[in-house]
Amino acid sequence: MDQKEIKVISVNISEKKGTIKKPVDQIELNELGVKDDAHSGNWHRQVSLLGNESVKKFEKDAKRHIEYGEFAENITTEGLVLYETNPLDKLIIGNTELEITQIGKKCHGSSCAIFKEVGNCVMPKEGIFARVLKNGIVKAGDIVKYIPKVYKVNVITLSDRAFKGEYEDRSGPRILELLDEFFEKNNLQFETEHTIIPDDPEALRTLLERAEDDQIDVVFTTGGTGVGPRDYTPDVVQDLLDKEIPGIMESIRLKYGLEKPNALLSRGVAGLMGQTFVYTLPGSVKAVNEYMEEILKTLIHLKYMLHGLDVH
Repeated sequence: MDQKEIKVISVNISEKKGTIKKPVDQIELNELGVKDDAHSGNWHRQVSLLGNESVKKFEKDAKRHIEYGEFAENITTEGLVLYETNPLDKLIIGNTELEITQIGKKCHGSSCAIFKEVGNCVMPKEGIFARVLKNGIVKAGDIVKYIPKVYKVNVITLSDRAFKGEYEDRSGPRILELLDEFFEKNNLQFETEHTIIPDDPEALRTLLERAEDDQIDVVFTTGGTGVGPRDYTPDVVQDLLDKEIPGIMESIRLKYGLEKPNALLSRGVAGLMGQTFVYTLPGSVKAVNEYMEEILKTLIHLKYMLHGLDVH
């Protein structure tokens, strides 16, 4: 993503939704969005932003000059391809702070005043929306600092033998490989940490409590989900969960258990511990592949749900 200097080149307000916004000297951001703007309110699309890169591109296609605010953006920027950002990324503008909540939106076509006047609208594809995290004043010329969301993931392998060095842990590294592929594919930044511990419930509890305190986004455990005398993982995790998410594990067991009944014997659980999602996977590489294939389908959507984002 382009990382040259990013700045605000116009700030714009409109009194009615679906209409062109007019440039003003400055805007005031508060807990509802842009003061005196029609789109302010207690929702996730408080502030709209559009890059001048998109405006210039449309100008070329339309063969006419486009004024700032014509696409109903509150803030027009330059220096960052805004639609390549992601929800939960942040923008620091002066003393204000915005959290990106949505990329693009549904276009209302001919029922929209902007569409009627301009003949098209770039916002549905290339505009972004944000909510205010820190109040303040924004004006043309302000420098924008872009801070991508960095997903923090812990992987915990539970194995007495692997901890003693008697057995090579392959399931933990496989989870890391699949996470690398997933985050790269989705253009998301991430950090991972891998720890091997014995099948010790107190050691696991300590790591999970630390992950919650550090607001780690996701914890994956591998191993200890069966019914053996040293299989404690689901019991420790379930005791720490604030909200369980039973459907994902039930679905995985059913999907693979239809062909291989032994897959039904895993006691793996999933849920939310504070702001941290936890998934307990079996200890085999084959099971890791099967579980991660299903879990990764909803992982980012769950994170957006946790933050109150209606992203589909």
